[in-house]
Amino acid sequence: MVGIPQSATEPPGETGSASERAYSDVKERILSGELAGGELISEGEVAELLAMSRTPVREAFLRLQAEGWMKLYPKRGAAIIPVKPEEADEVLQARVLIETHAVSVITDEPSRVGPLVAELKMIIERQRAAVDHDLTGFIDADADLHTAIVRAAGNGLLIDFYTGLRDRQRRMAGDSVRRGAADHDGPDKQQLILDQHHRLVELIAAGDADEFGVELRSHLNDIHRR
Repeated sequence: MVGIPQSATEPPGETGSASERAYSDVKERILSGELAGGELISEGEVAELLAMSRTPVREAFLRLQAEGWMKLYPKRGAAIIPVKPEEADEVLQARVLIETHAVSVITDEPSRVGPLVAELKMIIERQRAAVDHDLTGFIDADADLHTAIVRAAGNGLLIDFYTGLRDRQRRMAGDSVRRGAADHDGPDKQQLILDQHHRLVELIAAGDADEFGVELRSHLNDIHRR
């Protein structure tokens, strides 16, 4: 069983229930890739880490199992459920369809382009500042950039649907960057993401929705299927 690194979450009793804190802490570790698919953790480990009894941790584990993030094994702990290849494919296909449509809408109304490009450039700078030392911040900025593109199109239903993909999007990005670090090309993987984000923003600024779709598909394949 792999030990869990020291938590950076708030101290006990600060806000929210113990169960909610345990749920948030473990889920964040799953989404960031810190707890990898197949890894086994125990109620005792989390309870000790967060200075609480096992009861709220058990409640958190049951909730995470119900949401499909882990599977409980009596007297053994909980195994983190890996992202299935078919699930990853479906997420990437949905993202390409939604983001490409969003850019088509945005570039058909030039007044939307300038404000969006300015916002995306600020997000890229925030992402650049996180390289090498703040993986969670880097992944969050990645999700924020792509979400901003969809939000700028102004279709509430698509925004809600895309927001529902955010957890999966963050987890897949975290897994990808951590794999790169394990292969000793973590900084290169992060730089690749930054370079490709710059390219996507350039295409939005140029009003080229068709080429944006091509580059987006290539970007997602490069990052998530390597």
